[in-house]
Amino acid sequence: MNAKSEVSGLLQIAGEKKGLLIAACVFSVLSSVLQIAPFAAVYVIVEELLKHAGDPASMDKGLLLYWGVVALTALAAALVAMYVSLMCSHIAAFDILYRLRVRLADHVAKVPMGYHTKTATGELKKIIEVSVEKIEKFIAHQLPDIVGAVTIPLLFVGGLIWLDWRLALALLVPIGFGFWLQARMFGSEDGRKAYREFQYATEEMNATGIEYVRGMPAVKAFGVKADDFLTFRSAVTRYRDLSLRITDLYKTSYSVFFVLISSLFTFVAPIGVALASDRADSRAFAVTFILFLIVTPSLSAPLLKLMYAGGAMREIVEGNKRIAAVLAEAPVEEPLRPLAPVSYEISFEQVSFAYESKDSKDYKPALRGIDFVAKAGEMTALVGPSGGGKSTIANLLLRFWDVQEGVIKIGGVPIRDIGTEKLMQTVSFVFQDVHLFHDTIETNIRMGNAGATREEVEAAAKAACCHDFIEKLPDGYDTKIGEGGTYLSGGEMQRVAIARALLKNAPILVLDEATAYADAENESNIRRGLAELAKGKTVLIIAHRLSSVRSAEQILVVKQGQIAERGTHDELRKLDGLYEQMWLAHTSAASWRLGRTEASLAAAVEREESRS
Repeated sequence: MNAKSEVSGLLQIAGEKKGLLIAACVFSVLSSVLQIAPFAAVYVIVEELLKHAGDPASMDKGLLLYWGVVALTALAAALVAMYVSLMCSHIAAFDILYRLRVRLADHVAKVPMGYHTKTATGELKKIIEVSVEKIEKFIAHQLPDIVGAVTIPLLFVGGLIWLDWRLALALLVPIGFGFWLQARMFGSEDGRKAYREFQYATEEMNATGIEYVRGMPAVKAFGVKADDFLTFRSAVTRYRDLSLRITDLYKTSYSVFFVLISSLFTFVAPIGVALASDRADSRAFAVTFILFLIVTPSLSAPLLKLMYAGGAMREIVEGNKRIAAVLAEAPVEEPLRPLAPVSYEISFEQVSFAYESKDSKDYKPALRGIDFVAKAGEMTALVGPSGGGKSTIANLLLRFWDVQEGVIKIGGVPIRDIGTEKLMQTVSFVFQDVHLFHDTIETNIRMGNAGATREEVEAAAKAACCHDFIEKLPDGYDTKIGEGGTYLSGGEMQRVAIARALLKNAPILVLDEATAYADAENESNIRRGLAELAKGKTVLIIAHRLSSVRSAEQILVVKQGQIAERGTHDELRKLDGLYEQMWLAHTSAASWRLGRTEASLAAAVEREESRS
């Protein structure tokens, strides 16, 4: 992507508020023109002073007063115009930022889950927060600043050329050389590559920093210092090295440019003195020379502003490329004419799936030839060794990814033809790892049904066995969860998630190890909530605790991406296969106590079997 297309991408974003930004640029130009007026006044005043230097009493005091008022009025008007310009640009910027953030948030919710698994949270967070914020900097500040910083030097130089082209040339040579040096540096492949790597290093440092903070319990428990957290340390080291590399790349060109632009006076003064000695009309030239000496330092500020704007633009452009890359991610494909299922049995028909594409060196099938029917109103359980593909099957039902082979149907309708919104209304999902937002408990429960009344929210909480502990919180259902509020235990969070699913009341329910982290008391409460939630629904449950799925109408044993066994609990035990081994291991683990002998353990297994 060349510089022209990069800047055009920014201008395309800015074009969403074209009217306000045109007004901002017009007022910025007006402010720049008005800033020239005091120098014109100074020229007239100095000319009058020199004309009557021998007889000050003969000076036209009215003329001097008039031009003094003109200079003061123009300066005040320039400030007002700049204020209006900045107000227009900021209003436009904040509106564009709001739309862009909403657009990004909406888009990342529509892309496949594969994008989120391969993209670090810190990287995405930096794009949505920092990179978007830099767009505000471009729209609110860079555009009016660049317009003003270009207009003032052009007006100055044009006027100075008209007064004396030789003195003007003395200014243009160092200015031209300085900008050529800067353009050469910023436009070089080394410069662009360094900034790209710097952006990646910043994102990596953010991602590992978030990981370090989130893992603080483990960090404290094992006494890990920030310096020992190797990924964080290497990310910070890389960020430091790239910062120093960029500094080293730009130090020469920046220093030369800064010295040249800050020292324009030294180029004009000797040329002016040399020309003055050869002029017969020394008084007229003296006025011009004095004006050059006054104007020259005033040129430095807008020219330096252009340099800083150029440096900032490189960072803004790189950030915009990250935003464009996120928006370029293809969302989950939606059907042109969405269909709605009339029944709620689930069928997987010869489904094969891999997280990587077939041409990838990391390609490895996660599922192969998965084929089963989960009947409406019944419970189908997925069990098997860890990593066998149970959660993948559940995730595919929600189209977190699309399958490469086969088809998944609900009520005979392929889920690709249902449409994401309808699919999400049809399926409730209670995850093993519950995520509650930093908001009130009521808001978190109401996510299942935004139009629910407070009474319906409380009814769902009671059914999920979480109403009692919510009532004991400082603000009840209005208690904030997370930072700045109340922290819930894992079991309490799980029950709030069940209440959310209850309020949604979808006909299909997917439970992914919903009681995995619960203690005995919480597990009992969660089980009661799940029993209420599962009534009359098609249930797909993933479980390691086999006792929780003994009553399932169908149990699928998933191993290495394939269905190894299927049947009811009793049927699978008679097969004396993988399920039987898992059941014996489960009953052994349930009866295990520290220090128990093998004989007592075997007796416990026999008792568990007799109860079954």
